[in-house]
Amino acid sequence: LPEFPLPENFSNPDEYLRCLGSEGLKNRYDRIDDELTERFEYELGIIKRMGYAGYFLIVWDFIKVSRERSIPVGPGRGSAAGSLICYCLGITDIDPMSNKLIFERFLNPDRISMPDIDIDFCFEKRGEIIQYVVEKYGKENVSQIITFGSMAARGVIKDVGRVLGFPYADAEKVSRMIPEGPGVTLLKTLNEVPGFADVAKESPKHDMLIKNALVLEGVSRNPGIHAAGVLITPSPLVEHIPLYKTNKGDITSQFDMRIVEDMGLLKMDFLGLRTLTVIDKALKLVEKTTGKKISAEEIPMDDPKSFKLLQSGKTVGVFQLESSGMQELLRNLKPEAFEDIVAVNALFRPGPLGAGMDKVYVECKHGRQAVKYPHPSLEPILNETNGVILYQEQVMQIASLMGGFTMAEADALRKAMGKKNKEMMDQARVKFVVGAQEREYSKAIADKVFDEMAFFAEYGFNKSHSASYAVLSMQTAWLKAHYPAHFMASTITTEMKKGDRVTQLIDEVKSLGLTISPPSINKP
Repeated sequence: LPEFPLPENFSNPDEYLRCLGSEGLKNRYDRIDDELTERFEYELGIIKRMGYAGYFLIVWDFIKVSRERSIPVGPGRGSAAGSLICYCLGITDIDPMSNKLIFERFLNPDRISMPDIDIDFCFEKRGEIIQYVVEKYGKENVSQIITFGSMAARGVIKDVGRVLGFPYADAEKVSRMIPEGPGVTLLKTLNEVPGFADVAKESPKHDMLIKNALVLEGVSRNPGIHAAGVLITPSPLVEHIPLYKTNKGDITSQFDMRIVEDMGLLKMDFLGLRTLTVIDKALKLVEKTTGKKISAEEIPMDDPKSFKLLQSGKTVGVFQLESSGMQELLRNLKPEAFEDIVAVNALFRPGPLGAGMDKVYVECKHGRQAVKYPHPSLEPILNETNGVILYQEQVMQIASLMGGFTMAEADALRKAMGKKNKEMMDQARVKFVVGAQEREYSKAIADKVFDEMAFFAEYGFNKSHSASYAVLSMQTAWLKAHYPAHFMASTITTEMKKGDRVTQLIDEVKSLGLTISPPSINKP
């Protein structure tokens, strides 16, 4: 880790982190009870033992500077929202205690690996924060990270065709026979697409085209720059890794993100999120036209008008809730609380939808289907999701409650189940069943619950991430419900380069009963 410069009266980063965290704890909570104190001390202890205090201070510092410079920062992203220390430092802005978020999902004390705090910034001002980091830690210690574009099935046909002297139209015709989408390979296409195998028979040149393309598919084709990753080293980069200079003069690592992380170097993700820019612009417009100064943090998460809008499915422009399928789910689910939006973000994914988890959630929520729990003792864990094991954190809680797993062990189990690691799961099953029997559960119940956990863990979503993004969903819904003109104007402004999107947004403006005035030199 790069060394974080400490104030004169602090001898080590752990002391300084404790001081900042204690101040934040008092600011965040009106009453500090035993549960809060215990969680605070527990997290600090793990961070100190793992030697990561400096990491938290580095992140705290650039987020503090972002806010001082009025650069919008997201409420959180990924598993970091499960950390009370992150909340107290202002790195995240969602309470992990009231939202039942788990620290070990973020930092597992049994697995020494660098914390991973990804930060969303206003996409227009993200560069300012990267520049601040460059200035603070030194130009020679900070770089962006390389990526490699590989030859995909369609692209490799065009590339090989060009080298072999095929006319562009001929190579394009062959490439169009290959289906689009993820997971498509030439071998799969040869076996499944009628007529594609016959291309090689057209001429020796066509045979060479297919043979060479099969060899080259997946090979790195060209370098690029990682959209968000920034590398910070404690001493000059050249002492740790080789560097690459792009034809535009940008400096990146020659090693990609995976290798950089395996080396133990510090990689920070500075992500540009358009939604933060929209919220910022909308709130500034509200202040300019009405005189009301509202901060994003003040927007309520329990506003009836916002929920009415969400229940109607009129969510074009609302963060994460725009698609037609999501609109249908919202109309069926009729969200009434923040927890419903957290659940919606986790439910609307191919796995849960394919498993019918959305239907169970909706039917149980409206009382048309009885809520079923694998065992009555699991009701406190699963009642917020109507009996559905929806979040990875719930898998961890069940493993702890029934099987006696520590949260660190439960995190390892959650990961093994998600990746279908049979060897680890078999070992964990034995431990789970023995632990459950010690807690007076029958073996049959223990096996049944373990099987259900394994099934749902495959689809389980990170609740910390879902809850963080639900905050942005609610903020955009509130703006659209209360200040539709300001919100839609801001949304269109940030999408001006996308013609189809602007057309969609203009149609939405009209459906809201608003008008769009054309530009006029006679109006300020």
